[in-house]
Amino acid sequence: MSEASQYDPYAMPPDGIQEPPASLWAALFKIGPGIILAGSIVGSGELLLTTSLGAEYGFAFLWLILFSCVVKVFVQIELGRCAISSGKPTLGALNELPGPRWRVNWQVWWWLFMLLFTVSQLGAMVGGVGQALHLALPAGAERLANAVAPLSASLADGIRSHPEHPWAVLTALAAVVLLLAGGYKSIEKITTVLVVGVTLVTVVCVAALPGSGYPVTIGDLRSGFTLLLPAAGIAAAFGTFGITGVGASELYSYPYWCLEKGYARFVGQCSDDPAWERRAKGWLRVMYLDAWVSMLVFTAATVAFYVLGATVLHRQGLVPKKTEMIATLAEMYVPTFGDWTRFAFLLGAWAVLFKTLYVASASHSRLTTDFLSLANFVNVHSADRRRIWIRRFCVFYPLFALLLYFTFRDPRLMVIMGGFVQAATLPVISAATIYMRYRRLDPRLAPSRITDICLWLAFISITIVAGYAIWDWAMHKLLPAFTGSGG
Repeated sequence: MSEASQYDPYAMPPDGIQEPPASLWAALFKIGPGIILAGSIVGSGELLLTTSLGAEYGFAFLWLILFSCVVKVFVQIELGRCAISSGKPTLGALNELPGPRWRVNWQVWWWLFMLLFTVSQLGAMVGGVGQALHLALPAGAERLANAVAPLSASLADGIRSHPEHPWAVLTALAAVVLLLAGGYKSIEKITTVLVVGVTLVTVVCVAALPGSGYPVTIGDLRSGFTLLLPAAGIAAAFGTFGITGVGASELYSYPYWCLEKGYARFVGQCSDDPAWERRAKGWLRVMYLDAWVSMLVFTAATVAFYVLGATVLHRQGLVPKKTEMIATLAEMYVPTFGDWTRFAFLLGAWAVLFKTLYVASASHSRLTTDFLSLANFVNVHSADRRRIWIRRFCVFYPLFALLLYFTFRDPRLMVIMGGFVQAATLPVISAATIYMRYRRLDPRLAPSRITDICLWLAFISITIVAGYAIWDWAMHKLLPAFTGSGG
């Protein structure tokens, strides 16, 4: 084994084997991939789309938010199980499935199709951070405009007309620098701090709502579980379903983080040795703990954001839109804690969106590098070469996100676009997961019957929701556009 492979998180040398933790307390210190996932989840979908959905439709979609957060975890766990069993990340496993292929399996091409649309969400994060920082420090853009005016009057005018743009540029550059500065451990530490902080603050705000004049009543909660979808909100609800909880992007990336954490490396190469089975089952229990702890965290944050939108914003008739999105969202906290919290929220919004941009860029960089290697577009057959390409994409994605924001300048629309395609991808990745569970998973690591039932329920429910929403979208959007009978 070469020296490079000893530091390759995707390699499984014999000296990398570790015994699983013997206690729950020890296992808690071994979780991490799920927290990174939560760092990606608790971001644009929750802050921008979930609160907007609550602001526009009240509590009507509460049941869908909860369902979205819980049901997809069973698919996440199964993908993690397959990765630990085989030592292969998501795209590598999908590439071995039957079906049409050109260079790679069609499932891998589908992921690339989804990625091209979901990158728009990164643009929404860059723009949202720019809006938040401009509102928090409004004098900054004006000072910059005055400074550059002697050099370029047109550039100064551009800064004054779009004062959030300099902050968006700074955000993208900061993400690049941070991504280039560290690997998995840095990502895990940064996201853990930010995720826990954001979740606690948001939950406290919800708990304080009764004292602010915006109590959550029994009638509100009852209306949130009627299982009905307002017709006007179908498209937004579908996008929300795709992006809240574990979205398709997070499902693809979770096995990569499990491998970089070392779960498969600790288990070792698959063998008939009973010790391998014992280690594998032990580390799978750690992975289960990791997935469910992260589920509790991002569900609490998601529901809290939705409730704030459905109470404070909905009752005031405030709906976040375009360049006023962050300013409108800041009003969620003012009734609870006072005017001073507007500034605190803006800094919190910066933390939420920057964190998601940071984690999503790191995830996209790893999967894109893997795609190029599998398709034989580049040579990524060593740890050093993989790191080089990952670092290149860590530069590309934040800067490309910045370009997308400059092009569209509507964070909510950009999040919905990405969420819709992610939701359409959920049945595809769920079906592939079920196939791998029965045709690729080592039988010794097969899940319990209850887990199998939950996996099938997840696939069926995800497919039904996706199919219904696509049909509704085609009938109410595409058909009127072709016939000229509507908008």
